[in-house]
Amino acid sequence: MLLKDKKLLITGVLTPQSIAYGVAELAIKEGAEVILTSFGRPMSLTQRTAKKLGATPPEVLELDVTNPEHFPKLTETLKAKWGRVDGVLHAIAYAPEDALGGKFLTTPWESVQQAFRVSTFSLKELSAAVAPLMTNGGSIVTLDFDNSTQAWPLYDWMGVCKAALGSTVRYLARDLGPKGIRVNALAAGPIATIAAKGIPGFKHLENKWGSQAPLGWDARSDAASDAVARTVCVMLSDWMPKTTGEQIRVDGGFHALGAEPVTLPLVETPPAAPTT
Repeated sequence: MLLKDKKLLITGVLTPQSIAYGVAELAIKEGAEVILTSFGRPMSLTQRTAKKLGATPPEVLELDVTNPEHFPKLTETLKAKWGRVDGVLHAIAYAPEDALGGKFLTTPWESVQQAFRVSTFSLKELSAAVAPLMTNGGSIVTLDFDNSTQAWPLYDWMGVCKAALGSTVRYLARDLGPKGIRVNALAAGPIATIAAKGIPGFKHLENKWGSQAPLGWDARSDAASDAVARTVCVMLSDWMPKTTGEQIRVDGGFHALGAEPVTLPLVETPPAAPTT
């Protein structure tokens, strides 16, 4: 089993359609012990969803990444329950409505600050909280949407936060590597989750992606979410021991093409010239 006896902390599970849910489900099948996190109003929903993950549902711990007091409490709780942590999935992102949807030039600092704190800075905070428990080394994976070289329509300040997330991964890889802790990002193609539905223009990306991805992509298919879950589980396992500071793309190859494929019209062969 790929993750036998691994102790994994997984954030971001809301419904069975959540990317993190697919990761948790597969990780448990591969032998891992899993603890989830949630907070506030979504907590009850996460707890109900956790019951679908087997006869012994994973425990759900409270973690509000905007509350600094929650991180040391998380460390203490995990230490008491497990003694160590082997891997973490960071699947947390949020931007206020006025930071998305073509409002880039008018977004107030307060909204940018909130988006950055939740979507980017939280990776540093979570990594710092679990690193002392990764006594045998480990793996930290964050879910990304590739904004390293391009600007997406309507994604606005969330795109900036995702670009900064990639940079945060590299700096964490620098600082945690000597402790045997790997830090990587997985950039997935669009997947139709509840969170994705809140992104303006998501439907456009969803429709466009499959026509440009050479391997194909269906944001509503189990194949897409399963591909992401499998890759995350490999990243959390011992099978990538010398990979850190990377962004692994699982997008059907969309990123590799500059535009959708073009089919040229067939050129008819001109008739042969008459002979005399």
